Amino acid sequence: MTTDATGVAPAQPQNGAQARTDPGAVLADIAGMLRELLEEYGLDEAEIGRETTFHDDLELESIDLVSLSGSLREHYGDRVNFAEFVADLELDEIIALTVGQLVDFVVESLRATEAG
Repeated sequence: MTTDATGVAPAQPQNGAQARTDPGAVLADIAGMLRELLEEYGLDEAEIGRETTFHDDLELESIDLVSLSGSLREHYGDRVNFAEFVADLELDEIIALTVGQLVDFVVESLRATEAG
């Protein structure tokens, strides 16, 4: 399997291909998206794991979350609605949001769409 510039294996295309619903694969996909986003800040080497927080650890601003939302939509299509996920959270929950919580949401969304 080949990897992209971030060292992460590229995801399977969304059009017709079976979604990757393995939490480890989704974590790798999201970590790649975050590294790409963090590259403009020179932080693309940041450690990104399930416990990594978007606010405290990665210091992402709300505009960065909008960019991440776009990356998720581009990657997974309409199967993953990040805006809807965040809309259900209180401000303190958004501030404390971890990569693992997003991974779990993505996996649940993908499995729900596969189940029909």
